[in-house]
This record gives sequence, structure tokens and C-alpha cells, in this order.
Amino acid sequence: MSENSTSKCPVMSSSHTAVGVTANQHWWPNQLNLRILRQNVPQADPMGESFNYAEEFKTLDFDALAADVDAIMTDSQDWWPADYG
Repeated sequence: MSENSTSKCPVMSSSHTAVGVTANQHWWPNQLNLRILRQNVPQADPMGESFNYAEEFKTLDFDALAADVDAIMTDSQDWWPADYG
């Protein structure tokens, strides 16, 4: 193919390049930096290294938890209507 025949196609042509592309930081300069949430350092753990989540999970009172969830879902508050019941 000649160069002229390929440049006539608007889709396959390589002449369409982005000029002056702006990133999200240009559109929203005051955006919240969420990179801090990706950190998983021991200092950020409020329970400490010796805390055993599996053992503590076994100590949960599931009947009391179920009662609390039921109360939240069925008892309306002035600031939050009950969604169930």
C-alpha cells in the first residue's frame, strides 16, 4: 500500500495522537490522596502484633450480635429509618 492510501483512513491512521493530555490531577487538583490507605505497617495496627484475630473471633457472642443487627434493622431512629420490619 502506498502512504497516501493508508493516511485516508481516519480510524487506522497513526496521525491521531493526543496533544496536551491532562491527568486527573489537572482536572481535580484538590483531590484526596488515598495512597496512605495502601499502607500496611505494624505501627498502623491498633491491636498490636500479638493480637490473634482468629482467637478473638471465636469469643464473639453470635446471639447478641444477631440481636443487635435485628434491632438496627427494625428500630427506626429520627436520623435513620429502619429498612426492615
